[in-house]
Amino acid sequence: MMKDAIEKEIIQLTQAGLPIESRPFLTIARKLNVTEQQVIDIIRSMKQRGIIRRVGCVPNHYAIGYLFNLMTVWDIKDHDIDQVGQAVGELDFVSHCYQRPRHLPDWPYNFFAMVHGTHQEETDSKVQKIKWLIGDSCRQYSTLKSSKILKKTGLRI
Repeated sequence: MMKDAIEKEIIQLTQAGLPIESRPFLTIARKLNVTEQQVIDIIRSMKQRGIIRRVGCVPNHYAIGYLFNLMTVWDIKDHDIDQVGQAVGELDFVSHCYQRPRHLPDWPYNFFAMVHGTHQEETDSKVQKIKWLIGDSCRQYSTLKSSKILKKTGLRI
């Protein structure tokens, strides 16, 4: 639970994104008549208490030129999933990856990794690098091409 109204105000002021400037927390602080450090401390406290998960950048890949966006889905042997996740997550061209439950018999995939590129050959090459890295831990895989952004929002009040 939120401790007080200022936490709710901070969420309302940041839910559409931080101000794009060198000191965004100072701008928020001035609107709330508190110090920049108080805003930072309150956000840190909300994160520690599980009210928010993270503060991060969420780019629009299409707007920055990445027109080929693939969610790769992999059927990874269960005993290899942690090792595969660590290795794939460290690739500089994977924006995010995660484990999800299979939904057999229709959906055998338990590992997802997102790759982006400016052209088809680039994303195909990245998928092949993941396939090589995973090796025998992968039983099968597929790719799902994004055609639009479906969700790019966080907490909303």
